[in-house]
Amino acid sequence: MATIDAPSQVSFQQDAEILRKACKGWGTDEKAIISVLGHRNAAQRKQIRLAYEELYQEDLVKRLESELSGDFERAVYRWILDPADRDAVLANVAIKKLSPDLHVIVEISCTRSPEELLAVRRAYQARYKHSLEEDVAAHTKGDTRTLLVALVTAFRYDGEEINTRLANSEAKILHDAVEDKKFNHEEVIRILTTRSKMQLMATFNRYSDDHGASITKHLQGDSGDEFLLVLRTAVRCLNDSKKYFEKVLHNSIRRMGTDEDALTRVIVTRAEKDLKDIKELYHKRNSVALEQAVAKDTSGDYKALLLTLLGKED
Repeated sequence: MATIDAPSQVSFQQDAEILRKACKGWGTDEKAIISVLGHRNAAQRKQIRLAYEELYQEDLVKRLESELSGDFERAVYRWILDPADRDAVLANVAIKKLSPDLHVIVEISCTRSPEELLAVRRAYQARYKHSLEEDVAAHTKGDTRTLLVALVTAFRYDGEEINTRLANSEAKILHDAVEDKKFNHEEVIRILTTRSKMQLMATFNRYSDDHGASITKHLQGDSGDEFLLVLRTAVRCLNDSKKYFEKVLHNSIRRMGTDEDALTRVIVTRAEKDLKDIKELYHKRNSVALEQAVAKDTSGDYKALLLTLLGKED
């Protein structure tokens, strides 16, 4: 369930006017920006951008980029974009780093629906004039490249139907590969990149039932093994995305310095999806409310925006 509180009736022209006023004159009215954008869903934010451009012949996203700075600017920028366009930007930033954030590519590939992933690939192509898989392939190599390209180009069955016999036989294939430490076996890659999420969950459950531990517990090895890290992240995202996102949030706040990129990414991408469930899981596993943890680790307008997206006013 979503955490953002968006009214059903909105005057897009009025919102555009408030944002224009917030960006005019000396200083920026960040509170006004949060009060509007922090309470609008993706469809409404798109209409506000269109109304703003029509009224002022100016791109709202570019205007906000020039007016704001730091973590707050990055969070507003990611929030105001269409979800598919935002994922395209997140993927591009992750893959173009000197040391690519491959877990972000896995996250987008494995936690979005097939239709959403297809929309991300379209948005990526429109924005960067080449394909997501092209860039992923250019910045990876070997087994990691094989797995990631297959993940970003997957169009899985998205229904509820599962084949129990198939789950049983593929749980055995996975276990044999894991036992032999052949994590990069082509059958492992085939299963993880082609089966539906429901089918994979049945396979992973069968694996746990048969071997007394989850497959992720068995996917252990050298901490510097890039392929194994990518593989384990894919399994975690495909098996239980809420649990995965809770862990990302936990790690982003727990560190000596807050990982603002990860914190922003999860809150912004899940606020209209399942952030309420992730919040509950966080509270259960950490004995502290996520809002409390975020408030303690962040400050200023950045903190105010994140708390608004979490459904709590600062």
